Amino acid sequence: MKPAVLLFALLSCGVLNAQGPVPSPAPTPEEQTKLNETEKNNRLAVRQNPQDASARASLGVVLSKEGKYPEAISAYKKAFALNPKLPGIQLNWGIAEFKQGHFQEAIAPLAAALTADPASVQARTLLGLSCYGAKKFADAARYLEPAVRQDPANAELRKVLAQSCLLAKNYSCAESEFRQIVQQSPDSASVHVLMGEALDGLGRTPEAIVEFQAAVTAAPWEPDVHFGLGYLQWKSNHLEEARTSFQNELSLDPNHAQALAYLGDIAMKEDNFDQALLYLERATRQRSDLRIAYVDLGAVLMQQKRHPEALAALQHAVELDPAQPDAHFRLGRLYQAMGQPADADREFAKVRELHQKADDVASQMQKPPQ
Repeated sequence: MKPAVLLFALLSCGVLNAQGPVPSPAPTPEEQTKLNETEKNNRLAVRQNPQDASARASLGVVLSKEGKYPEAISAYKKAFALNPKLPGIQLNWGIAEFKQGHFQEAIAPLAAALTADPASVQARTLLGLSCYGAKKFADAARYLEPAVRQDPANAELRKVLAQSCLLAKNYSCAESEFRQIVQQSPDSASVHVLMGEALDGLGRTPEAIVEFQAAVTAAPWEPDVHFGLGYLQWKSNHLEEARTSFQNELSLDPNHAQALAYLGDIAMKEDNFDQALLYLERATRQRSDLRIAYVDLGAVLMQQKRHPEALAALQHAVELDPAQPDAHFRLGRLYQAMGQPADADREFAKVRELHQKADDVASQMQKPPQ
């Protein structure tokens, strides 16, 4: 696959922070004149012999060169209906879908093209990138891994593979690929962040913190880098260090909702309820989907005996994720304080049920394979 084509593919997937598919370079006036003449001749050939699959496929090719992808796809589909075994038809169809950013639609024809020619690096790479664009990350990793092995120096393609592994929660694969990328780009903040996420997914949080610290050193102005470091420090119960990291994030973005929420959580853990309330209310004004902010807000409001407000916050936390027991437990405690024992018993029963489910899952995972 040529570098220019691969760059276009990566941009189309958003890997290089593009805002969507990038069109092919516009043809020169001379090239456009030739394309117009070729299109005219191909359309004439189709009219003269509507059952000629090759003529329709050739029309699709020239329409694609002109950037007329919807018309090209129509021509390819008609050619395919006439002759499914026509060489290259599914690959060209898939490319036309891909160039429009129709990643899900590109998968089937590209998969068929790869089946017809398993050695096609172009079909395999585009199929992997289409799966990535369609958010089918496990499939993307499966197709991209052989493509990367064939072109190990291609750092951008390796990034897509590594991100696919990470998003598919295949952390061992992600760590292996990001380690290769770190060797090639030791000063890349984004690579250190992604490497850190992979290590954290493997339960190696101290090593993940080192990667995030490297990211902060490389790009202290980068959005979310300080927050990511702070989150790992908070997770490791290094609350003073986490507080500094979250405050550093706020120095870049005073309305960073997640940093505000976790600063509120730290203040609550230190029994500084007034400070916690200020942070948590600012966080929930920014975003209504931060569960931790609503759980903690409910706890702080309950501590201040503002029961109706606490009830609303905890009920919203449950709505955001009913499978988490902590909100149900706090809701049960709140119902007790409000003199509603039946409601409290219902919430505590839910807590027991969720813990039992978690224990059952853990036991199942520990069983040896049959």
